[in-house]
Amino acid sequence: MRIPVSWLAEYAALPADLTTEALDAALVEAGLEVEEVDDLRGRVTGPLVVGRVASIEELTEFKKPIRHCWVEVGEAEPRSVICGARNFAEGDLVVVALPGAELPGGFKIGSRKTYGRLSDGMICSARELGVSDDHEGIIVLPEGEVGADARPLVGLDDVVFELAITPDMGYCFSVRGIAREVAHRLGVAFTDPASKAAEPAATEHPPYPVRVETDGCTRFTLREVRDVDANAESPEWMAKRLTQAGMRPLGLAVDVTNYLMLELGHPLHAFDRDALEDVMVVRRAKPGETLKTLDDVERKLDPEDMVITDGTGPLSLAGVMGGQTSEVGPTTRNVLIEAAHWNPTAIARTSRRHKLTSEASKRYERGADSGITLIAAQRAADLLVEYGGGTLVEAVADIDHREPAAPIVMPVDLPSRTIGVDYDRDLVVAMLEAAGCTVVGGVVKEGTVEGGDVLTVVPASWRPDLTDPADLVEEVARLHGYGHIPSSIPRAIAGTGLTSSQRRRRRVARALADNGFVETYTFPFVSRERADELGLDEKDPQREAVAVLNPLDDAAPLLRTTVLASLVNAVRLNLARGAKDLAVFEEGLVFQPAEGWSDLEVVELPVSKRPEDEAIAAAIRRLPAQPRHVAAVLCGQNVPSGVDVQGRAVDWADAVEAAEIVAEASGVKLKAARGEAAPWHPGRCAELRVGGAVVGHAGELHPEVCERLGLPRRTAAMELDLTALPLPDLAPAPVISHFPATLIDVAIVLGEEVPAGEVEAALREGAGELLDSLRLFDVYRDAKLGEGKKSLAFKLELRAADRTLTNEEGVAVRDAAVAVAAARFGASIRE
Repeated sequence: MRIPVSWLAEYAALPADLTTEALDAALVEAGLEVEEVDDLRGRVTGPLVVGRVASIEELTEFKKPIRHCWVEVGEAEPRSVICGARNFAEGDLVVVALPGAELPGGFKIGSRKTYGRLSDGMICSARELGVSDDHEGIIVLPEGEVGADARPLVGLDDVVFELAITPDMGYCFSVRGIAREVAHRLGVAFTDPASKAAEPAATEHPPYPVRVETDGCTRFTLREVRDVDANAESPEWMAKRLTQAGMRPLGLAVDVTNYLMLELGHPLHAFDRDALEDVMVVRRAKPGETLKTLDDVERKLDPEDMVITDGTGPLSLAGVMGGQTSEVGPTTRNVLIEAAHWNPTAIARTSRRHKLTSEASKRYERGADSGITLIAAQRAADLLVEYGGGTLVEAVADIDHREPAAPIVMPVDLPSRTIGVDYDRDLVVAMLEAAGCTVVGGVVKEGTVEGGDVLTVVPASWRPDLTDPADLVEEVARLHGYGHIPSSIPRAIAGTGLTSSQRRRRRVARALADNGFVETYTFPFVSRERADELGLDEKDPQREAVAVLNPLDDAAPLLRTTVLASLVNAVRLNLARGAKDLAVFEEGLVFQPAEGWSDLEVVELPVSKRPEDEAIAAAIRRLPAQPRHVAAVLCGQNVPSGVDVQGRAVDWADAVEAAEIVAEASGVKLKAARGEAAPWHPGRCAELRVGGAVVGHAGELHPEVCERLGLPRRTAAMELDLTALPLPDLAPAPVISHFPATLIDVAIVLGEEVPAGEVEAALREGAGELLDSLRLFDVYRDAKLGEGKKSLAFKLELRAADRTLTNEEGVAVRDAAVAVAAARFGASIRE
């Protein structure tokens, strides 16, 4: 929320010498997040003065209309200024930037000859000064002294704070709430803007027939103003404040409701009374009903939505946005002002259901003040009468179904025991009263007060967030000042450091990052359609996903069963932003439903006391298994093309290599074999095993999967179950030989169907302890080898710890290795 200091100062008696920095500190100490401080005083530098247009000469010899003006700026002689705007006349007061001034965007003003005349300054529009987006014409001032500084007249003498209002401080979505907090923090007087209007009494007959048929509306009020110019131009002070607050002035009726919403924190709605038919009814929507809201969207209403209706159907999506049929328009003469109090949960659900967040819904879902509903409507009516020339109808509607606030019983010493600061009784009472509470001693029992070591606290209507003693403790600590709470760093308890599992996770992430992968984190929530997009079989266990009852996004209610299901979202986002060559990975939890979880009873655990052991055990039985997986996605070029560099696109082998990097960092050896699993390409998928158990897959994604997900063709991916990988034992220190290595190559011929990984394992087994390293460096196929045959060439590096190996020893090791491959696969040395 944006709030000008001048508006704040109207209700909090800010000291004259208060600096921007001090006010910033006061807001932060009150618990308000200051996102930005916009000092309007520095937007325009140099001379910016009030001028009077002395004469205007129309220059007709140019293609577009140009005016040559003589403007009095408080100097001996008027200044010559060229201007293209036509919304001013001789004698009007305008804003003039003189040579030496600099407007927003670094636009410097000087004297120059243009259109055959000297332009010795500039007559400014609102957008050129950065005070609004209006550029239809220049600013015409209603009053001002010629030659005086124009900044105060156009709002450039103010400072605007932009605050991020946290959900627990919804009452600060208003000047009223922020001024109250600042006044308390600075110890100055506070004037409640709600006191500007007296609350009228409800009359026997309302200004318009109305019924409330839902418990979601606890108070509904109406006031009517007739014969008003609802579209009249708003007063300058109101338009200026709305602009500074980030809202565009749209006409008197709309501006009044927006202005009071910002000032009081209570949304209002203006109906064109003459557009209404029959009785106004506040109720839940009926199945099949629709409403075209003010944003020009036809919305299908849900039976849980609260609506305001008349004989024609829904008029407004209650608490969120009005409809077009009763909108105040150019022909409106009679305005019906509605102010209501709605159930916050219902408004929040409606807003999210329709993906429609408005300034009204933000305030209602955080809890608006039900005590000023009629006052807000009365103030709106008074402003319409004052500035729109209307007549206030005496009839008042006030349907009030509010329940009295429930008292909260709190031990006087609870803040001290909780915070660790000695708060005496008087201080606790003072802080709670500053929070808007009524405080009495003792416990209320059947109208009597007993005891003296507890307080009975009744929150104000504008503090619906205070519901239990913990809330009151927080208010005492916050209002007294967090600075009074001592800071102490707990002493670290000696431990064993990271667990083996944590060390492995760090090694895996570091190894992938060292090999060019970028780590990313995605939300573990996926859509119901993701399983179809990944091409999972109907019986695939990965389709069995746990749904979240209250998801962050209704479009993604399921917990992922595979990391790839959410990781592809990050890939698509980067591709949409122009990235082409990607190698990303994520390590995180997946969620696998417990066996028979759907048949297990849902257990609701109490929060007021420790649940029973049996209830805790029943809740734990419903928890899904949460193993850790690591997944990676690669697309584009693995090796970019360059000068004297042949580029290479990503392929299935890169995904397998990523899996091997993870395995090496985990201290295990992967065995890769041809596999088939969704979402991988059936002919380019490797099944990854450790000790005979399948722990993952790697390869190219299926072309149809790539198309459905919007990924490039031949995108490669891998996913491994980290939890399934055995944690390595302590590795013995390697024996380092000082003797040179013996290098020997061997090419063997065997069947096409034999995986190279299994051949490599056989050669390692046969070579024994003298083998230092083994690497496949060539695959050869030719008709001379025989049908269905291939040749695999390996480089063996042999080394002994105590001697230099002879050639004969090297050949013997080679032959022993080939012998194992021959016995296992029928391999022979290629001549």
